[in-house]
Amino acid sequence: MTFFSSHRLITTDHRTIYFYGTDGPWKGTEDLATMESTMGQARSTISKIFCGEPRSYTLFNRAENLEGGDNSQVEMKLSTDTDEEAPDSAVDDHSQDTYSPRPHRPSKNVAFIVIGFLLIFVIGYLIGYLTNRRQEAESTVCRPVPTSLPRPTQEIPWEGPKEELNSELDWSDIRELLQDKLTAERLADRLREISQSSHEAGSDGDLSLATKVNKAFETYGMKPWDDEHFVKIQTLPSSSSNQVLFHNKPIGVTKGYLSYSAPGTRQGRVVYAHYGKPDDFKYVTDKIDLNGSVVLLRAGKISFAEKVAYAAKLKAAAVLIYPDPVDYRFLSDTELYGHVHLGSGDPYTPGFPSFNHTQFPPAQSSGLPQILAQTITTNMASQIFQKMGGETAPTSWIEGGLSEVPTYHLGGENDTVTVEVKNILVERSIHNVFGVVKGLVDSDRYVVIGAQRDSWGPGYAKSTVGTSILLELAHAISDMVKNDNFRPRRSIVFASWSAGEYGSVGATEWLEGYLANLGMKAFSYINLDGVLTGQQTFKAAASPLLYNLVKSTMNEMKSPIDPSKKSLYEHVAGSDWEQAVMVAMPMEDSAYPFMAFSGIPSISFRFAALGDSGGYPYFGTVLDTKENLDSAMGHSTAQFAAAAAQFAGQMALRLIHDHLLRLDVERYGLRMRSYLGKINRRVYQLKQSAILSRKQMEAMSVQWLSSAIASYVRASAKLALAVQNSDLGDMEMCRKINDRIMRVEHNLLSPYVSAKDVPFRHIVFGSGSHTLQALVDHLNAIKERSPDSDADLFRNQFALATWTIQSCANTLAGDIWAMDNEI
Repeated sequence: MTFFSSHRLITTDHRTIYFYGTDGPWKGTEDLATMESTMGQARSTISKIFCGEPRSYTLFNRAENLEGGDNSQVEMKLSTDTDEEAPDSAVDDHSQDTYSPRPHRPSKNVAFIVIGFLLIFVIGYLIGYLTNRRQEAESTVCRPVPTSLPRPTQEIPWEGPKEELNSELDWSDIRELLQDKLTAERLADRLREISQSSHEAGSDGDLSLATKVNKAFETYGMKPWDDEHFVKIQTLPSSSSNQVLFHNKPIGVTKGYLSYSAPGTRQGRVVYAHYGKPDDFKYVTDKIDLNGSVVLLRAGKISFAEKVAYAAKLKAAAVLIYPDPVDYRFLSDTELYGHVHLGSGDPYTPGFPSFNHTQFPPAQSSGLPQILAQTITTNMASQIFQKMGGETAPTSWIEGGLSEVPTYHLGGENDTVTVEVKNILVERSIHNVFGVVKGLVDSDRYVVIGAQRDSWGPGYAKSTVGTSILLELAHAISDMVKNDNFRPRRSIVFASWSAGEYGSVGATEWLEGYLANLGMKAFSYINLDGVLTGQQTFKAAASPLLYNLVKSTMNEMKSPIDPSKKSLYEHVAGSDWEQAVMVAMPMEDSAYPFMAFSGIPSISFRFAALGDSGGYPYFGTVLDTKENLDSAMGHSTAQFAAAAAQFAGQMALRLIHDHLLRLDVERYGLRMRSYLGKINRRVYQLKQSAILSRKQMEAMSVQWLSSAIASYVRASAKLALAVQNSDLGDMEMCRKINDRIMRVEHNLLSPYVSAKDVPFRHIVFGSGSHTLQALVDHLNAIKERSPDSDADLFRNQFALATWTIQSCANTLAGDIWAMDNEI
């Protein structure tokens, strides 16, 4: 049996009572004397109340432990007339008081039990009272003062009530503070500080810049850390050059190369296939068999990796890629650099982080090409075109800008080209550098802001601008917390990545290393790479969850393009802001693995030129310099950099400041319904064409997918209603709602495919047979009677996509009893 006083724990078995203090066992003769006195008063009081005498009590273990200095406990036994105790001589006369019992009266057993319990209660209460008085007296004693103050680099947590977070700042105050700190002058100074002529991944220049970033984070009062990865990248030895020959005669050498190409030498018929998009290859393959050929392609429109992957699928032997003057207005001998891994991260550790001393399976990414790939200069391409024969290219393909080539041809049977690639695989140590501003309510929930640090050459637009904005944002926001009473609810992680030029290697390895944790904690990623490519318009690629936040941020920002406009939104949006601003996120975008691999809502954005199809002409060249970017930006680079920093900063602060996350879960319902409409139309066309058997057509039902999407729409609508009726002051309730919102993107990753074999598992933005777009393409293939089509395989893929959406809807619905089973 156990009783509690205000400061003491009292336990008893049949005969023994034990007293334990909250600050240790009961000790000291002074306290025991007080207790004996109290017991005596209690016995006297009880005797008077019941007109009788109390039964006998024996107090043991009063003597102090002279060796240990403290008594471990005090025991008090309740005796009965029939107790069989040790003789009195076994107990020190000074350590017990004995009272002779009255004759045994069984009729009063119940009364005695009640008395015993009352006595225990009174003793416990009095001991607690006395102990409390004693502790109060001790609390007045002066305690030693710390001999040192916190270091300036230590994080000083908020110690006030959480209800007072930002009690003196509203959103307009926070926005103005950020704008005041992110000025063009500060960005100009930072750009000068960060600019370097060379900082290729894993080089001394890259490491030097990483050290600068680390020291800057430390200066801002953060506790920076880094992740070191040992990755395999493919490079060209400094003493070698890759070579191209036409009819066995060299047409030039180039130091430019495509990392992760298959090395070796290949020879074949050269065939021109425009940009290398699927419809381009379809036109060519209807006329020419590409098996064993060397495909000549223009750079642009799609990534190098996609061009090579499409050519490899058609069994080409090699691919040559050149910059046409129509798309790239620079010197004709400019060399191009890039990679051809159809994926991200280290392709030799697919799905695994490349930490040191980690056990890796003997595997490589399925996105590694098995054919040769090489970039050539405009001059080299011109020489090939002048010697090519064959059929004339279509009218839409002859808008090329090679002045020496009056007509573009597809290539004759005897136009033989030899490609020699000498790339070698090397292992390099790379460092990702991190700093954090911690939140004060949900510090374990964070938005990540990242920028690539490495580049092929100067990389001014590709990496210098992004790294400068990253550091200025870290400086401004940490200063707001220290000096301006800004109290963020959630955290911001600032990340500087390495090996971005090889396919977001640094960022992807970090994602792979902490995939399970990031899926539960990181709720958004904001990418700062390539945010300045022009000065005439604004473009963004993002998860649908972030669309409304993009719109509201544009509405709150002044336009650097035209200051006479009220906002950036008014300047660029027009009647249909999504069509004017939002673009698809390509696989080579640094934000893509965050969304398609990790399920983290992500955004990339840029100030761009009109007609910008997604590329800055100097990316991937050594001409990505300050002078060329200033020319493209009208010598307002610092002003636009400040605007880009304010856009990214306002989005991040909205995400960490508001009670509820600014993620619009209803937006995905619209995207899913769009795919449902496409699938429904094609199924209807199949039924009309009678290509499939009656049994197959009966099984080809869209009902279940429609039901799963409806479940998602209902769940998102119910969540929106719950938010409207919620008490934003209830932090626990807000956290539960935010957890449901955070899981949406992650739950759109298909659980039915392997992250090792199919890394981009997102059913809307990923790549592979599990995606909704793949279902549409498969239906098209069935309709066209393609040999790759399979109606039964389609039904299997269709079912897995359906259950992925239904699982997402179930999680969004919340508690298990809030779900429905209509599917």
